[in-house]
Amino acid sequence: MKPRALLIFLFSLVVIVAGLPACQPLQELDKAPAISLQLIDGRKISLQQLQGRPVLITFWATTCASCRKEIPHLIALYNELAPKGLEIIGVAMSYDPPNQVVALSKRLQIPYPLALDVEGNIALAFGDVNLTPTSFLIGPDGSIVQHDVGIMDMNGLRKRIEGLL
Repeated sequence: MKPRALLIFLFSLVVIVAGLPACQPLQELDKAPAISLQLIDGRKISLQQLQGRPVLITFWATTCASCRKEIPHLIALYNELAPKGLEIIGVAMSYDPPNQVVALSKRLQIPYPLALDVEGNIALAFGDVNLTPTSFLIGPDGSIVQHDVGIMDMNGLRKRIEGLL
């Protein structure tokens, strides 16, 4: 590369990098955050209320194809393991219009609670979740025992949950 071309390249790189926001890698959470969630049925629930049982928090969006593909598996998991103590809470992303969340919930007959994260505070509390689906399995003691980005391995998840029940 010619000196002038190299100088232009380096200058361009500095300009691009300087314009980017400062980013730090997210640290893995070891404990579930102490938060409350507003559910679409009007109830409010805190994660502290659920201690003593495994809880699966799954961030999703109505426009996310992978999320919609995962929902029937989550429904089956909930129907199978909720009577034994599992709780699943779906958290709709802040950009998801609440009326779309409610409509999809009714259409798919989602039996587990769904929360609206209108201001993005729940996603922020879980390490600034931006990708869907993203899921956190919380153990009965409040520790995060599994964190998945993308579609979960349902068989592996089921075995892990059964070990926590």
